[in-house]
Order: sequence, then C-alpha cells, then structure tokens
Amino acid sequence: MTVAPLMRLDPLLSALENAAELAELQGIIEDLRSLFEVDHIVYHWVSAAGDQYGCGTYSQDWKQRYLDKDYLRVDPVIQGCFQHFHPVDWKRLDWSGKAVRAFRQDAIEHGVGNQGYSVPVRGPNGQFALLTVSHNCDDEAWADFTDKNRRDLILLAHYFNKKALDFEPDRTPEAAQPLSPREVDAITFLAMGYSRAQVAETLSISEHTLRVYIESARFKLGAMNTVHAVAKALNRGLIVI
Repeated sequence: MTVAPLMRLDPLLSALENAAELAELQGIIEDLRSLFEVDHIVYHWVSAAGDQYGCGTYSQDWKQRYLDKDYLRVDPVIQGCFQHFHPVDWKRLDWSGKAVRAFRQDAIEHGVGNQGYSVPVRGPNGQFALLTVSHNCDDEAWADFTDKNRRDLILLAHYFNKKALDFEPDRTPEAAQPLSPREVDAITFLAMGYSRAQVAETLSISEHTLRVYIESARFKLGAMNTVHAVAKALNRGLIVI
C-alpha cells in the first residue's frame, strides 16, 4: 500500500471526467488499484429503486456468489454506509451476527481482504453509492493507509458517482407516496439510533403496531429494508434529524 500523490492521481481524475462510457470506468479503477497498491477497489451503485451497478477488481467468482447468496441483504458495509455520511472503516461495523460472520468468512476466502474502507455518496432522488478499498494487512498499517489517503478516496468516490450519474440520467424512481405522521415519527426515531423497543415506548405503541408503521413506510418508499427506508427518507427530506 502507498500514498497516491496528487500529481499521479490527476491523470486518472482526468480520465474519469473524459470517460465516454461506463465500460471505461473498469480500466480506471484497475489503474487506481495499482496506484494505491491495494488488493481491491470497487465502486458500487445502489439506486433508490434497488438496481445495482458496479465496477471493480473483485473476482468474478465472488461477484457471482454475492449475487447468488443475496448478500446485499446482510452485508454490514452496505448497511453501515446507509446509516453514515462519512467514510466507514469496516472494523467499526457490527460483525457479530451469525449470518454476517459467515458472510465475512466467505468474503475473506474469496480474496476480499481482512481490512476495508468505504466512502458513501448520495446522489439525487435517493441514489446511493460507495467506493470501497480493501486489503490484507494488520490494523496499524491499515490505519496509516486510510489516514493518509482519506481525502483522495473521498474525492474519487464523488468523481466516480458523478460520472455514473452522467451516464444514467434517466435512472430515477417514481415519486414516493407521502408518509403519515406516525410513519414519519417511527422512521425519524430509527434514524436517530433508537431501537424498535425504544421507539415503541417513546410513541406509546406496541412493537407490533410499530412494525406496521415501518413496513408501510418501507413500502411507500420502495425500500429493500428498514435501513434503506431510513436512508431514502433522509435523502428525500421526508425526515430531519
């Protein structure tokens, strides 16, 4: 791993700006992997409608396995980045669940790496993406790498997302149905980090009733899960925290 001096990064940023089709992003991201001397770099788009697009250096076997196993459902990196607006070091995520531990072990066995750093980016109409760098190394080396390259990785994430949006101007979801006051309350408290039990107690309703409100809000927003619903409500300005 290494620090990418701006003078070495500039040609790749220019290449991103001048790319004429999505396929060119793959070559650029491979060059970035060589520049940073890491195992993998990946750009992953998740639209508000649930569509996915990506380019990166993961093996084809892992990409296919990720889709076959529907790992988007349990991937703590996706979940964590939905909940944050700042870069996320994978060590800070919750890997305690059984399904999540199995996912992590599977990823490592497929060469993803034991360290990761993801930069979330939010675009118009609920569009969401992240740029991820992963590698195999110890914690000290990884902390040094992310500290020195953080700003450049954030810059690259926005460059990739801007170009992807340029190529896909029509990928916008239908307008969401308005949320009821109770649905807004439920999603707002969840966005603030309350547990479901805490939300139910705060609103003086049962957890069963709360679940009805959450599922109704999720359906109206066209969200894949509760975390996605929170992210989309925030992006659309339906809730404020």
